[in-house]
Amino acid sequence: MGSKDQKRQFELYKKSVGTRGKPFFPYAMFHDTIMSFVVVCVIAGLACLWYFTSGEQPGDSGVLGPRYAEEADPGTTSFVPRPDWYFYFLFYLLRIFKWPESVILGTVGIPTIALILLIMVPFLDRRRERRLVRRPVAVVAALLVIASMGVLTYKGATAKESLASENVAAVPKWVEQQNLNAQAEEGAKIFAQAGCLGCHTYLGSGTPNLGAPDLSADGSKNRGVQFQIDHLMCPSCVNPGSPMPPFKNFTDEQYQQLAAFLEGSKGPKGGG
Repeated sequence: MGSKDQKRQFELYKKSVGTRGKPFFPYAMFHDTIMSFVVVCVIAGLACLWYFTSGEQPGDSGVLGPRYAEEADPGTTSFVPRPDWYFYFLFYLLRIFKWPESVILGTVGIPTIALILLIMVPFLDRRRERRLVRRPVAVVAALLVIASMGVLTYKGATAKESLASENVAAVPKWVEQQNLNAQAEEGAKIFAQAGCLGCHTYLGSGTPNLGAPDLSADGSKNRGVQFQIDHLMCPSCVNPGSPMPPFKNFTDEQYQQLAAFLEGSKGPKGGG
């Protein structure tokens, strides 16, 4: 479209606004205010419905779910963390693009490219045509985005997580590198499943947080099995000021297995 055509279209647009259009104030502002009020009322209504139909005891579910959930168990070995539903598409991308080779592409590359293309759309398509049948490229692109987001969200919501995660899969390597016995191997499995690697690191696995130390050679300090058990049950009692939460829900056998694992962790090949 040449500059003359653009100027003519703009003049027609101004004329149309002058003859048929309405100013932003008060007409458009009034419509936006009413719609915002409706949205707030819907949210408030849903909040009241959730609150007044649910009980005060954990697990007493109402129409929209329970008011209180069960108290979190920091010592659980079966909980699998999952993101909120609006991140399911990104959650499933992480299952497609595996760490570490291509995870950056899935988590940063693809969303960034999609966002850049979305920002560029108004600059690339400047036609005033609004009818969908006259804009096949935009319609197809929008449908593909909606379909891909929907499929990835659905796949992420229905994905079945297994305790045989990457951390658990690393246990045989730990056993080999540390020369762990059978009891310590069972403790390694508990360690991998109980969320310890959310703060600690172990032979390259895990994420360091809150100053938590690497435990690959914790056993080289020779503090003893009983120390390890006491520390697991009440970290702040053994180490005043420790931010580590207490793990009070293990069985006696599990405490022994975890302690054997930590005491047996003396560095690769048992420190040799």
